[in-house]
Amino acid sequence: MMADVIILGNGPAGISAAAYTARAGLETMVIGRDSGALSKAGEIENYYGFPTPISGEQLVHNGIDQAVRLGVSMISDEVLGITYDGEYTVETKLETYRAPCVILATGASRKAPRIEGLSGFEGKGVSYCAVCDAFFYRGKSVAVLGSGDYALHEANELLPVVGSVTLLTNGREPSAQFPEQIRVNKKEIAALRGDIVLESVAFRDGSTQPISGLFVAIGVASSTDFARTMGAETDGNRIVVDDRMQTSIPGLYAAGDCTGGMFQISKAVYDGAKSATSVIQYLRSRKK
Repeated sequence: MMADVIILGNGPAGISAAAYTARAGLETMVIGRDSGALSKAGEIENYYGFPTPISGEQLVHNGIDQAVRLGVSMISDEVLGITYDGEYTVETKLETYRAPCVILATGASRKAPRIEGLSGFEGKGVSYCAVCDAFFYRGKSVAVLGSGDYALHEANELLPVVGSVTLLTNGREPSAQFPEQIRVNKKEIAALRGDIVLESVAFRDGSTQPISGLFVAIGVASSTDFARTMGAETDGNRIVVDDRMQTSIPGLYAAGDCTGGMFQISKAVYDGAKSATSVIQYLRSRKK
């Protein structure tokens, strides 16, 4: 299924962007699953135009209703991966979509597993992108940290390249069906061990497992995860964008919390509008 622009995230940044692109006559698709961080906001009192407090959940629903009225295609699904070959292919659990532009607006990554050694081994055995780094572990034993469809997607990317893949659920039950080639280890993780590079995982029951690489894929993929996968510039959990909200890859934009700064609705709405304006200009220039 084709669109002019695919927006990942149905929060303030994504819906703000969709309103602008739809009104500009662009075939606009928004893919999202839930209300994100706003679902935890009971009462919002510091956003313009509401004389009485509004819940975050209601604000999200209002935005979605507005997008539908403007003709935006709203899709409830989980995005598993994005690839770029001059245009973007967005793979979800249920379907595959293509567009010349993508706006990443799924919010900031707030998942940070508290595992001793995890941050210390980043770039030295700990990775957040199977597509990017599988090559470095050819024929070696690696593990994927996670339990859902995102972890399954990363594991499947690794299987044709590495020697073996173990799923580490860190005490959780797997919520996806993993192939027989992937060993599932449900033990709780105590720490990552190694001298200069990652060498093993230590579990709370005292046992260890030697591995050369650990690929973190907890929960669902974030905007920053997708940016890393495609080789866009990131800074920690922040996607680096220019003054037009464009990443280092043509046609790929980011808006809202995933770009850093104030984690506020007003900032997200502004980012969405600005990224949409840039997408409109980018697509019009391609047609000339």
